[in-house]
Amino acid sequence: MLKNLTKPLLAAALAVTPMAAMAADYTLRATANANEADEDYDGLIVFKNFVEAASNGAIEVELFMGTQLCSNGAECLQGIADGSIDIYISTSGGAAGIFPYVQVLDLPYLMADDRIAEAVLQGDFTRTMRNMALEDSGGTIRLMTIGNTGGWRNFANTKRRVQTPADMEGLKIRTVVADLPQELVRALGASPTPIPWPELFTSFQTGVVEGSKNGITDIMGMKFPDAGLQYVTLDGHAYMGALWWMNNARFMEMPEGLRRVVVDGFYALQQATFASPKRKSIAAYEEFVAGGGDLYVPTPEEKAAFKEAAAPVYEWFKQNVDRGEPIFTALTEAVAEAEAELDAARSADLQ
Repeated sequence: MLKNLTKPLLAAALAVTPMAAMAADYTLRATANANEADEDYDGLIVFKNFVEAASNGAIEVELFMGTQLCSNGAECLQGIADGSIDIYISTSGGAAGIFPYVQVLDLPYLMADDRIAEAVLQGDFTRTMRNMALEDSGGTIRLMTIGNTGGWRNFANTKRRVQTPADMEGLKIRTVVADLPQELVRALGASPTPIPWPELFTSFQTGVVEGSKNGITDIMGMKFPDAGLQYVTLDGHAYMGALWWMNNARFMEMPEGLRRVVVDGFYALQQATFASPKRKSIAAYEEFVAGGGDLYVPTPEEKAAFKEAAAPVYEWFKQNVDRGEPIFTALTEAVAEAEAELDAARSADLQ
């Protein structure tokens, strides 16, 4: 029986082979300066699978992880602008040199939790930022969505438990070169110390810096506790937003039906990056504590004290960052709207 089926099956396979080998109408080159253990990769895999399936093969997505196509935010965004790269994900810091107002995502204590952040980033706030970026890039760089890359930024250090802003006094905290995180660290009484990410482990060991502001998956992935980082305060001062960019001409040249597929694909990607850090952080926190790490959750009163101490950063941002005031207003209004809607939803669910 098996022998009799061989020829029909072979004929069927040959019949579909030319169809399977047909080139897609559109090939999208997507890159992330990360590895396959990262949330960015999780999002790209979901995007690729969704778009290729939903377009019935009309769109192919090629993934390039790490620095195969470009090595930093400025270079990668230039690739998006000139069309040599179709899709790229950056942090706010990675895009701030071109679009300084994206640093609004780094302003501390504006979004209280995941539900608020996710509601805000799925709404008109992201569309406002998209329009600003399109205008400032001469219509070349399109913001497709904002997801997450690592959960929430928390303060961590090698010296002591931090429960109040006073406990930050004098600590040398690693920051990126950008002004905003340095202003935040100063507002809390610590000393900002710009250090390149690859040098941070050694800098902890040697005491060049004594703390940082990172998510727990980054802390454990880089094995910072082995360099002396033993204190983490879950102040959740900033949601680690991931900005997903696309070449606008590439997007707009597609027929509307395929643009819809791409938009829906970025929604699926966004949901994947919202979920991925939640799962990965569980094991990371467990590993941190098991290794002797001190994990502290501030009380509501202590967190309010941190927000009050950091408040001068809001005015600094509005006065010193190009288009800072309108994007700050857009974010705070979106947060207020999300808080009201979620409070009403919670109240209904409690009845």
